[in-house]
Amino acid sequence: MSDIIDLGGAPANEDCAQLGQSPDFERLNRLEVAAYRAAIIALHGSPPEGCSLVTIANPHDFGTYRTLGLRIEDHAAGSEAAKHYAALVEDGLAHWIEACFAAPVRYPEGSDPVVDRHRIEDIVTGVIMATRPDKDGRFFVPDFATCHHNLAAAFPASAEAAHLILQEMPS
Repeated sequence: MSDIIDLGGAPANEDCAQLGQSPDFERLNRLEVAAYRAAIIALHGSPPEGCSLVTIANPHDFGTYRTLGLRIEDHAAGSEAAKHYAALVEDGLAHWIEACFAAPVRYPEGSDPVVDRHRIEDIVTGVIMATRPDKDGRFFVPDFATCHHNLAAAFPASAEAAHLILQEMPS
């Protein structure tokens, strides 16, 4: 067995897809939960042994909505690493920017939602690029170093894609 801490579908103070209201809800909800997972990893690193960030399906009268959860396996429940990570992530995020992310979906007043990047890999690649160090290896903001290193470690394909794109850009 395991315990799951529900972290929500997106940062608490951000707009997100609404079941029964948002057009293309399922796709937007899945994208937001995937981006929220990456944002948690950006800020706090990957979960330790015996823990994982999982998508939770929540059935409702209008359909199923998804949220992000931290699963802690029984064998890890007493470990200091699991306790520490759970304490870091249990309140989730208030805003995307805390993890150097832009909202994956924008909800303009009176119009349909806008998605600039449709794949989580592209969202993560964008954050890795935005948080990169300068040519001297310094990060513009100290938090950029944390987010950049955590994402590069957890999403090596996105880190490689960012590296290739940056190589092609003029200096």
